[in-house]
Amino acid sequence: MADPMYIAYHDEEWGRPLKGDDAVFERVALEAFQSGLSWLTILRKRENFRAAFDGFSIPKVASYTEEDVQRLLGDAGIVRNRAKIDAAISNAKAALDLPGGLSDLVWQYAEPDAPVPRSMADVPAITPGSKALAKELKRHGFKFVGPTTAYALMQAIGLVNDHIEGCVARTR
Repeated sequence: MADPMYIAYHDEEWGRPLKGDDAVFERVALEAFQSGLSWLTILRKRENFRAAFDGFSIPKVASYTEEDVQRLLGDAGIVRNRAKIDAAISNAKAALDLPGGLSDLVWQYAEPDAPVPRSMADVPAITPGSKALAKELKRHGFKFVGPTTAYALMQAIGLVNDHIEGCVARTR
């Protein structure tokens, strides 16, 4: 049986449209931290991540110093990976420089007419849109945003709706 936290995330949050620069930045950061790990691991630590990263406020994270990096590396409540921590800080700095903001940039890649998956086998890991989004983010200096991570972001914040046909959460 699936973890109740994961079920609640799936039913109430995943695939729902999410906008706003800090909210989208949080998801970019968490998807990067998830790389190579279970999403449930990140979900269980999400509140710790929010506390450790000042609510994922882009200006606050962009101002982090080496002292903050050391603080984060010592925080057992989050994933303590130096490359991922550095990427979150670097991505916050890159987000500050985006004309129009991170949310607007990411939402340019929405795929509202993507086909409805009939089964999990129909859910792709990457799409032309996720490749393009990853390329655009990298062009602006973002790290840990390859096409697979970009597609996971797109799914999570509702740029695509990959709830399979008949899923109770698909029509909510």
